[in-house]
Amino acid sequence: MSVPESPSQAGSSGPSGTSVSVRVGVGAAIVLVVVALVASVLITALAPVGATTVVAATGGAASGAASGAASGAATAAGPVELPADEGAPTPAAIMVHLLGAVAAPGVYELASGARVVDVVALAGGFSEQAERSSVNLARVLVDGEQVRVLAVGEVAPGDGAGAGGAAAGGAAAGGGGAGAGAGGVPAGGGAGAGGVIDLNRATATDLDTLPRIGPAMAARIVAWRDENGPFTSVDDLLQVTGIGDKTLEGLRDLVRV
Repeated sequence: MSVPESPSQAGSSGPSGTSVSVRVGVGAAIVLVVVALVASVLITALAPVGATTVVAATGGAASGAASGAASGAATAAGPVELPADEGAPTPAAIMVHLLGAVAAPGVYELASGARVVDVVALAGGFSEQAERSSVNLARVLVDGEQVRVLAVGEVAPGDGAGAGGAAAGGAAAGGGGAGAGAGGVPAGGGAGAGGVIDLNRATATDLDTLPRIGPAMAARIVAWRDENGPFTSVDDLLQVTGIGDKTLEGLRDLVRV
């Protein structure tokens, strides 16, 4: 037969169990708080001084930064325009009279150093009747020059003239500037008044009539004139291969420029 508990025993067991549970919970909480504080102190103490926090950029910001950097790099690497040299000399202009078998004969203005091919191009090229082999297209032009392009079968003025004809032709055309024709073909006869030959207008045939000047030497004189431009003085003949002081003295009274 069981003996019922007394009221004092039943009442004492309940409050005692609750008190123990509360104390255990409070103790555990205090321990957790202490552990958290200690951990916080340790992390703060061990962290490097002046450490920089890196924040990841969003997709838009990152692409904008990359685009800006690329744009800056492209600008820095772009070409740099240098100022024009204002002190550079402007090429001098020359005037050349082109006539004969070309599309548009006339007077043309060209830059100094231009060649026969340049003035022929300005005139629209050769005509169908042009004797192109008579023209030295590589020759350098000079200011005031007259260039004649022969037609097929045409004889250069002075080549086919009879006695006295070349002299008359040379005197009539003597005021035409330098007067050298394209490719060494003169614009007029080479013989002037009194039989004196103009070095800048004479053909190889004219020069061959001079003493101590044969066909080969005459051809060299014409070739030098074509390459270097008109003679500026009789003494320029010394620059032609094969002509020395003695030959020049024998020619001095027979030629002019």
